[in-house]
Amino acid sequence: MTERRVVVTGVGAMTPVGKTAPEFWNGLISGESGVRPITHFETADYPTKFAGQIEDFDSGNYFDRKEARRLDPVTQYGLIVADETIQDSKIDLDTINKDRVAVLVGTGIGGMKTFYDQSISHHEHGPRGVNPFFIPMLIPDMPAGQISIRYGFRGANFCAVSACATGSHNIGLAYDSIRYGRSDMALCGGTEAPVWEIGIAGFSSMKALSKRNDEPEKASRPFDKDRDGFVLGEGASMMFLESLESAKARGARIYGEIVGYGFSADAYHITAPDPDGNGVILAFKSALEMAGIKPEDVDHINMHGTSTPLGDIAETNSIKKVFGDHAYKINLNSTKSMTGHMLGAAGAAESVATLLAVYHGMVPPTINYETPDPECDLNYTVNEAEVRDLTYAMNNAFGFGGHNTTIVFKKFED
Repeated sequence: MTERRVVVTGVGAMTPVGKTAPEFWNGLISGESGVRPITHFETADYPTKFAGQIEDFDSGNYFDRKEARRLDPVTQYGLIVADETIQDSKIDLDTINKDRVAVLVGTGIGGMKTFYDQSISHHEHGPRGVNPFFIPMLIPDMPAGQISIRYGFRGANFCAVSACATGSHNIGLAYDSIRYGRSDMALCGGTEAPVWEIGIAGFSSMKALSKRNDEPEKASRPFDKDRDGFVLGEGASMMFLESLESAKARGARIYGEIVGYGFSADAYHITAPDPDGNGVILAFKSALEMAGIKPEDVDHINMHGTSTPLGDIAETNSIKKVFGDHAYKINLNSTKSMTGHMLGAAGAAESVATLLAVYHGMVPPTINYETPDPECDLNYTVNEAEVRDLTYAMNNAFGFGGHNTTIVFKKFED
């Protein structure tokens, strides 16, 4: 089977540091924190009172009132970003074969606000209090389904769900779909809307969230010695992929090329990372092998880097084991320091950040790095963006359940 080259011709993002991909990129390069006190609900009784939110979001700017009431925020974010991504690709929807366009867009949790609201309504009013659109608004596949309905894309349509690795898994699967000729184009990524009462309560009960309520903008501090947990984030991000032949035929702008990925499992614990990093190391090695490159070819890694005491050390050690002395020459970063952890959308947003770093030749910083941790001693591109010509860059995304993903992006060369 002939393998086709796969390029990225469109990107979209709605994140705590920008509601479009250009705003997202500018926010990252500027080192802006998108973490603020929560405004979605009253937080007096919650130990963590901040998050990375989509602030000042008015669904009426995007949907009519009737449509908005039938879409959970997770699907609203997905549809908005899908539209931006398609427009950015400059694809002419009237001239393509929509039977050959795949949509692989996932969410780690699904319609959390809908589930919470309808559970309360059922408790207060019984079965008659449940919205007839409850199930379609709740299920994780609905963002992908709604996108295909809106644009008439009839190719492969589903969502991989793997917690915080969701966005990256969907990008990898879309890459394969085009690479092996099952699709010519694909819209892929992730969306998530977890910043609601039950989301904050659930992660708080796990003692996973930072409690730096006095300085929320400094709460997400990957690799810093004083990190005390991750910051919940929300939003969506996507890529438009197509075969190189398709992109060249229509004269598309090409952001970069996907050349490989690695998927693996820790097979260790439902939430904690394997301290020996065996699963992450396997993902790294698989990605390098698929891309046909050596460890010393990698210039940049956008790390999972959640700002948790154990996770940052485990990921750092895995990089050292695979990349050896070259690990100290790589520009690493964690853009979660600015966005918080967007769960099912994290891998997609950070893949877009990695791709744009390659495209623009600039690595966004890891902000809030103040006190060095002796166990995290690599170059995390701290506090300021750095100009660097990048050829190969990788993005890591790991999920509860032990899911690991690594995607390799390459500077486009015809």
